[in-house]
Amino acid sequence: MYLYLKAAHIIFVVTWFAGLFYMPRLFIYATEAAEKPEIERTILRKQFEIMMRRLWYGITWPSAIITLILGTSVLISSNYYSVIFLPEGRWLLIKLIFVVLLYAYHFSLQKIVNQELKGIYKYTSQQLRIWNEVATLFLFAIVFLATVKQSISLLWGFVALIALLLVLLTAIKIYKLLRKN
Repeated sequence: MYLYLKAAHIIFVVTWFAGLFYMPRLFIYATEAAEKPEIERTILRKQFEIMMRRLWYGITWPSAIITLILGTSVLISSNYYSVIFLPEGRWLLIKLIFVVLLYAYHFSLQKIVNQELKGIYKYTSQQLRIWNEVATLFLFAIVFLATVKQSISLLWGFVALIALLLVLLTAIKIYKLLRKN
C-alpha cells in the first residue's frame, strides 16, 4: 500500500507544482495587459480571470490538499515520523520545513489571486517574474532532500540553492534587458 500512496503523492505534487508555476505567469500576463488599449485590456483580463479561477480552484488547490493528505499518509505508513528528530531523519525534518514554507508560498499566491480577481494589480511584471521563481527553489530543495536524504551536505545544499537563485535572478535580468530592446 505504501508504494501506491507514494506514487499518488508524487502525481499530486506534480499537478500542484504545475499550478504554482503557471499561476504567476497568468498574473504577469494580466499585469502586462494594462499596456494594451482599453478594449483589448478588458478582453484579456476577463479571459485571464477565467483561466486563474479554473487553474487555482480546479487544479492547484485540490492538488495541494490531496498532496498534504497523501504526504501525511506516506509519512505515517513508512514510520518516518519516528526518526524526524534523530540524526538520520534530519533530511526529513528539513524537507518538511521546506514543505511548510511551500504552503506559505501557496497562500501568498492565494492573496494575489484574490487581489487580481478584484481588479487590483499591485505588482509589476518584473516583481511577479521574481516571485514566480520561488516555487523553483522549493522544488529543487524538496526533491533533492527526498532523493539523496542523509547523503546531502547541509552547507553544499544551501550553497547550491543560493547559486540557483543567482542564476534565476540573472536570467530574469537578462530577459528584462532583451524585452526592452
